Amino acid sequence: MSSNVLITFSVSIFAAMLSLSLFIIIIIMIRNYMQGGKYKKSTLIDGKIVIITGANTGIGKETAIDLAKRGGKIYIACRNEKRGQNAQMEIIEKSSNMNVHFLQLDLASMDSIRKFSRKFHELESQLHILINNAGVMACPKSYTKDGFEMHMGVNHLGHFLLTNLLLDILKNTPNSRIVNVSSLFHIVGFIWKSNFFGEKFYFRWHAYATSKLANILFTRELAKRLKSSNTTANSLHPGAVHSNLQRHVSSVIKILTTPFQWILFKDTLAGAQTTIFLSVDPSLDKVTGKYFSDCRQCSPLFTAKNDVLAKWLWEKSEELTGLAVKEI
Repeated sequence: MSSNVLITFSVSIFAAMLSLSLFIIIIIMIRNYMQGGKYKKSTLIDGKIVIITGANTGIGKETAIDLAKRGGKIYIACRNEKRGQNAQMEIIEKSSNMNVHFLQLDLASMDSIRKFSRKFHELESQLHILINNAGVMACPKSYTKDGFEMHMGVNHLGHFLLTNLLLDILKNTPNSRIVNVSSLFHIVGFIWKSNFFGEKFYFRWHAYATSKLANILFTRELAKRLKSSNTTANSLHPGAVHSNLQRHVSSVIKILTTPFQWILFKDTLAGAQTTIFLSVDPSLDKVTGKYFSDCRQCSPLFTAKNDVLAKWLWEKSEELTGLAVKEI
């Protein structure tokens, strides 16, 4: 091989390696950017009592680990007893905080929610942070034990009832907080009053989006009703997170998107950051009724700021859950 050919070959190899290195650097930079904002303060919540629904997996479990590390007394509220207890042990191990407890809660059952509330009232007289995190996404059309469409039943009505049943303790606790995990997907949601449970039209992604819109409207109305108290209520978009929430997504979509998920999706720890921020940051003691993403306040779609619709949804939710609340 002549020296000129060797030089040309070496330059080609070098150029290829340089291009590959630049490509990898760009991919890593994009991934780091997509992980979003991070809560970096070392805020402690020693002794504060926290409930996190759906904390046996995903961003709920990451939130529980973080808040346990900060000194909180954590109650993880999950449907599956075995998974909940396994998560409890993992959270204790990773946080070195023994004050982590499991209580069974099935948000698809009004009876289970009421039992959970009664049990918690027996155990505690205060509740500093309630994190309504659990949810279902894009599941086939199905119904809760009370006959509600699953997305609206679990994501909204379950948390609506749970929150209201715990309001007496929350209001009895100085500077308590309610954190509702919604989604940017709310922008394609639409509350069709005569099709509330998909009786006339059903598309599972629309049902999910509508339940996430309901989360924000619920937060907005709740904050108004709590304005004379020391309890705040805020909602958030955690980001596009690669988690177990995607278990109902079709295999075809999963296969097609897998190469991009590491780059474009947040991991569960990154997805938990805004929840953590809203739960513990001292600057938010008096902030209520707002919507956040990437640890900063932002504006939801105009449909999520409709106070008339928020009031209607509240009254409809009271009716459906059998919650006779005249005044909070």
